[in-house]
Amino acid sequence: MDFQQWWLLAIAGAFALGWIAARVDLRALLTESRSLPRSYFKGLNFLLSEQPDRAIDAFIEVVKLDPETIELHFALGSLFRRRGETERAIRMHQNLLNRPDLPEDQRLHALFELGLDYLKAGLLDRAEETFRKLEGSTYGTDAQRHLLEIFEIEKEWKQAIEIAAALQSAGTGSNQVRIAQFHCEIAQVAINESRLNDAKTALTDALAANRQNVRALIQLGDIAAGEHRDEDAIVSWKRVEQQNAPYVSLVGDRLIDAFTRLGHGEEGLKLLRSWLDANPSIDLLETVVRATRSAQGVEAANEVARLELHRSPSLLALAQYLDTRSQLALPTQEDRGDLDVVKNLLHHHTRRLGRYVCSHCGFKARQFYWQCPGCSNWETYPPRRTEELETQRN
Repeated sequence: MDFQQWWLLAIAGAFALGWIAARVDLRALLTESRSLPRSYFKGLNFLLSEQPDRAIDAFIEVVKLDPETIELHFALGSLFRRRGETERAIRMHQNLLNRPDLPEDQRLHALFELGLDYLKAGLLDRAEETFRKLEGSTYGTDAQRHLLEIFEIEKEWKQAIEIAAALQSAGTGSNQVRIAQFHCEIAQVAINESRLNDAKTALTDALAANRQNVRALIQLGDIAAGEHRDEDAIVSWKRVEQQNAPYVSLVGDRLIDAFTRLGHGEEGLKLLRSWLDANPSIDLLETVVRATRSAQGVEAANEVARLELHRSPSLLALAQYLDTRSQLALPTQEDRGDLDVVKNLLHHHTRRLGRYVCSHCGFKARQFYWQCPGCSNWETYPPRRTEELETQRN
């Protein structure tokens, strides 16, 4: 028999073996399918039809008929948690953990799910205790992420720093921004309690963790100003412009007040105008207009607002211009009344434009936050109002 005939026989044999294996697998699949309760398939159908309530009812029936279905217990627990039925989810996962025959990998899985249940229910102490038990396991990294979330909620900043540093060392990505902000939170607590040396130490640690952290510079300036060291405060606040120029709008009021206390108001105003030219912003414009009105009068302030309106047209800039314009002497009472109507109408429309918006989740707020109240991410609020961001995008 030549080589070609052997080759053909080998192909035919391989095909036959594959056909037999497929038949065996199919027969096993059919046998396993017949052993499953009908409610199992009903539950799957309800899930695919996006009817979770009816799916849960069907799966509960399966669990009653066959208590050994571990994966179904996990699925039910997750469904309960998503629906907000945390007590039922907790009971489901606790029942799994009480099973003496539960394999180790499934036990760890159940423990992790139980921690999520506690976290969802707001039982932070129990969630922390549960996630601590997972340290060093296959769920250790995910458990640490949730521990970090818990410590942020509880404002346990020192523990948050430890967990964030551990996650970073484990290669999960940089946490320097978070760590620096945690140090700033510690500093703020110390400032509120008049422990200024502790605050300075924490802010030094914040800058060591993240040199681009402008919040620490602002706080250092605040401490210096509180100690009547206005020159040092100005030096610290000036560094904000060097580190991250758009954030100068957050220190404008502080800076001009410090210059004024030193008797150098004109020098401070000149500096703010240069910042406004380089980094136009409504917040900085408001500061410059206020300082100009105080130092040079309403007409000079109105001219600043007018020039900025022409350079960076926006409704917020127009509102600022009309505000100073209304303080000037107008020819008639009718003119003043017309201007008031326009101001009130414009104010109504600019309320929604004058908010800060999180770049991560889109949460809008009237004041600036270092940590978004919506998604809890840090440094996701640009120091720009909504209208300014939309103008930049367009």
